[in-house]
Amino acid sequence: MRNTSSTSKNNAPRNNKLKPSSNLIMNGSVRVRVIRTLLAIQNGQSLSSVLDPLLNSLHDGDKGFAHALLLTTLRQWHALARLLDTLADNPIDEVEVRTTIQVGLVQLLYLEVADHAAIHETVEAVKEIEFAHASGLVNAILRKVAKNPSKFRKKCDKKHSLPNWLAYQLKQDWSEQYDELTQGLRQAAPMFLRVNTAVGSVEDYQHTLDGAEIDADLVELMSGIRLSNASVATLSTTGLRLHQSTAVNALPHFADGAASVQDMHAQLAAPIINQALMAKLSAESSDASDNEKSHELHILDACAAPGGKLAHWLELLNSAEQSPLFHVKQTDSESTSPVSSIKLTAIDNEAPRIERIYDNLQRLNLTQQDLTQSETTNIALNIVCADATRWQSASKKDASEAVFDAILLDSPCTATGVIRRHPDISILRTEEDIEQTAVLQADILHNLWPQLKAGGYLLYVTCSILKQENVEQMQDFIKHHDDAVAIEFTEDCNWGIAQTIGRQCLPIDGTSGDGFYYALLQKKV
Repeated sequence: MRNTSSTSKNNAPRNNKLKPSSNLIMNGSVRVRVIRTLLAIQNGQSLSSVLDPLLNSLHDGDKGFAHALLLTTLRQWHALARLLDTLADNPIDEVEVRTTIQVGLVQLLYLEVADHAAIHETVEAVKEIEFAHASGLVNAILRKVAKNPSKFRKKCDKKHSLPNWLAYQLKQDWSEQYDELTQGLRQAAPMFLRVNTAVGSVEDYQHTLDGAEIDADLVELMSGIRLSNASVATLSTTGLRLHQSTAVNALPHFADGAASVQDMHAQLAAPIINQALMAKLSAESSDASDNEKSHELHILDACAAPGGKLAHWLELLNSAEQSPLFHVKQTDSESTSPVSSIKLTAIDNEAPRIERIYDNLQRLNLTQQDLTQSETTNIALNIVCADATRWQSASKKDASEAVFDAILLDSPCTATGVIRRHPDISILRTEEDIEQTAVLQADILHNLWPQLKAGGYLLYVTCSILKQENVEQMQDFIKHHDDAVAIEFTEDCNWGIAQTIGRQCLPIDGTSGDGFYYALLQKKV
């Protein structure tokens, strides 16, 4: 994604001496390393690519401060930039100087660092990055703020901390929720866990966490989907919300696959598509004769990396309790299951992300070898590196053949719904990205839809809160595909906001999940 400016007028900052390559050389004081990391992000690098190099370059005692300084600066970035413009007598065009001052402001306004330490160390930092000529300016601005920090904190907190184009779009899309939403995006997101029910129950793992002195609350999301035959299929998913974020290596039995870190709203994807698939099989089973009831099931997880939703779906498919229609005892020749085997294909277009899928599945004991040894369900898993806008199933005999009984499409998006977890998004995204992303989403939908069988379901998911990528995308798709029917969620859902098609989750408070959109489509029979 292209870089957005750190100035209030969206003009590109000048005199950027530090290039992305040198930004990755982590040396100097903690503040200097944070400044260089912020400069790397402004040059187009993602937080996920630069955070570990930063933390790994520091002593253990400095990591917590550096992490808090970096993440807080990113979360308050645009508000700090606007505040800085009011503090300077003349425009500050040097991105290195602006970044250094914003790092200093965060220490004074949000991290409660002692005035003398924040000011002295930040002035030394601007010298260390070879902008000593600005040391007097940095000192003067920070001293001015230090005289009345509560006043300037209020000014900084008064409005949003988003680029103006994004704030304007959110105002158009979510006028009623705008204030709560934009303030919520400035906060840190809660940490949620998904428990691997093949290992143990959610309640049991909560007790295990209690024993490790990690406090967590049960969170249950419930819903119903109105099927085409007028019946209602109900579903629920239960996760854990930690009172305080915890390193994964401190979570009991995490390395053994007992639990995964996954946002609560993201935990809806697998249960929804799984429930829809069971409804399809149940309808087919009741209509078919005895010798037609058992068949091979083909399902697709498109844009599957890093594999959280895929792993969740596999956990459900592999659980006789959760998915009785998929329960196949290999030694029971008289099994009444309508499914003899399941072929699950997962695709993503980047090889490094494919590797992350394999790593996650291995930790959760969900590799193909693990699935083959299962005594309950015969699942063949095929992971493919491919472009979802062009990929065609190898099972297809011709271009008109539909292959899949269900498709989970975790669509590419601007990821505006996860800004709390990835605050660099508000710097990296541009207004033009929305249109480009919407075109990409449409291309993927148009390619995958013909590969879905009649009566099959496609679950469309994004982690965006922009309607152009979500409900408007679905409205346009149905307008051009007369064989697509939007399946309604029932009014008793305890998550999200009902849209004309699907439901939208918003990250509006400190206990809620991230911003996710869900729409379930069925292909007419």
